[in-house]
Amino acid sequence: MFGQWGKTAIRSAFAAGIALSLSAGFSVAADNATEDQILRALTPKRLTRSLSGPTTDATKAADEAKFVNQIRNRATRSLSVGEREQIAVIAQEKPSIDLEITFEYNSATISQKALPAVTALGKALTNPELKGTTFVLAGHTDAKGGDAYNQDLSERRADSLKKYLMEKYGIAAADLVTVGYGKTKLKNAADPNADENRRVQVVNMASSKVAGN
Repeated sequence: MFGQWGKTAIRSAFAAGIALSLSAGFSVAADNATEDQILRALTPKRLTRSLSGPTTDATKAADEAKFVNQIRNRATRSLSVGEREQIAVIAQEKPSIDLEITFEYNSATISQKALPAVTALGKALTNPELKGTTFVLAGHTDAKGGDAYNQDLSERRADSLKKYLMEKYGIAAADLVTVGYGKTKLKNAADPNADENRRVQVVNMASSKVAGN
């Protein structure tokens, strides 16, 4: 199911006892992010040189592209634990932004308070610089409640955001991959019930732009 790179990366992370998060090097945390902030956070940065060699980079990029293509148009609940973790591995190196999108209590209904952030997100994702790219919408909860409950809630909330973006901004379903992590990847592990743990992370799954030598 996974490419060799994906299997190796996941095994290495678990072997090291690392709790995989979706925090990429280009990640920007924001609660009331503007369209421009989201656009800048999700735009792939230009790399001046390869650290691992062109052959390795090409193989890795091909494996990532193959995997992303496999999960497009997949229902959130159809993703296996292994696939969710591979998304997390790939997202480590992708441009991303955390949006504290709030929902109605015990519900997947987006709150009125969150609409400005969702509107900014919709405009950014349809900007010509990002349009047509595959994005991951990753739902997270705080640590309150049981594992199964939070997993379900995080999936429903990610799906709710996807539906809104499709209906209001005409973004193609295949360009939005939803995944739920429940309370397994807390942003603030020191305070498991903190507000910032209840979030949706948006990840641009495109490869970084590599500048010519």
